[in-house]
Amino acid sequence: MKHLLMVAILLLGIGARPALCADHLRLNPKLDYSSDRQDGPLITGEHMQQGVIAGKPNYVIFFQEGCFNSKRQARRTVELYEKYGDRVNFVVVDLDRSPSPDQQELARRYYRNYIPHVTILDAQGRALYDQSGEVESSRIASLLDQALEK
Repeated sequence: MKHLLMVAILLLGIGARPALCADHLRLNPKLDYSSDRQDGPLITGEHMQQGVIAGKPNYVIFFQEGCFNSKRQARRTVELYEKYGDRVNFVVVDLDRSPSPDQQELARRYYRNYIPHVTILDAQGRALYDQSGEVESSRIASLLDQALEK
């Protein structure tokens, strides 16, 4: 009986832990921003296999480690994380690693085989931005502010 009650509570979401998002994001200090050389993971942190979390804005980046454009966008990503990390879910998809099933679904929906690729989703899951190539932090910050106002 106790087991059935616990299952019912979890299914109803009562007392369930909130979903975790990528956290404690750090930039690889050895990145060479002028080279396509493989410098290792661009961004490290905890819960890096997480996908989109509904109910809050999401910043999603797809990149590969041996791309100087991806390295520069990774630096912007960590800067944005430092500013918005408590209010926005950050999803980091390193295409050189094995993505989680949730990240594979994101890649299927948004990634267009060009890196880096950034997607901004509002709290309802609508794409406010979905483009390949580098994008300035100020542009993304404006979109995140817009998503947070809704």
